[in-house]
Amino acid sequence: MSAYQAFEVSDARRFRLVTRPAREPEPGHVRVRVEACGVCHSDVLAVEGVRADPHAPIVPGHEIVGVVDAVGDGVRGWRAGERVGIGYLGGHCGQCEQCRRGDFVNCTDQPQTGTTIDGGYAEMVHVRSSGLVRIPDGLGAVEAAPLLCAGLTMFTALRQAQARPGALAA
Repeated sequence: MSAYQAFEVSDARRFRLVTRPAREPEPGHVRVRVEACGVCHSDVLAVEGVRADPHAPIVPGHEIVGVVDAVGDGVRGWRAGERVGIGYLGGHCGQCEQCRRGDFVNCTDQPQTGTTIDGGYAEMVHVRSSGLVRIPDGLGAVEAAPLLCAGLTMFTALRQAQARPGALAA
């Protein structure tokens, strides 16, 4: 694929369908062919222009399921053809103080998929390999995509509440 299409937004709610040239992934990154991308309330940051530079075009979407299409130099543990998911946190740097302590969620150099880096409202996306999760073959892309944000949010809440199997949750 020498080009791909994406829906980018600039300012507030100014969507455009654009064609972009396909490029090889940077070192430490992978290129993912998008199968599905959920639509999440957090996408409002990009859509409503609530970003550092709302005039710069960005591709929203952070509940992404796809297939690794290409692997950049230095990437270990991932290969082309693997099914992956990408959430809002676009991969920790591994270099900052928080990363060196193993506190990857609070990485000071972590991109936000669909807000500070292009997201999944596109045919392909480039992300740090540290931001990937494996998606089992038996789980459909449309069913898996929302789990990468809303599902994780709910699971975390249930875990922190120490809810047991069969417990009533509202």
